Amino acid sequence: MPKMKSNRGARKRFSATGGGGVKRAKAGKSHILTSKGRKRKRSLRKSALVNPANEKSIRRLLPYL
Repeated sequence: MPKMKSNRGARKRFSATGGGGVKRAKAGKSHILTSKGRKRKRSLRKSALVNPANEKSIRRLLPYL
């Protein structure tokens, strides 16, 4: 059987954690940053975990995650 293909867009956006979770970047850090506070922009730099409700669909896009 041939190898399964990963969704390339999802591959660039998500990665696995050591404990088996799925890591993602926070949204809203690309433009219109002057109206956002310093504290808010600083917290947007950090990564977050994918919600368990969406994790199943992301794992389907990334079979080798």
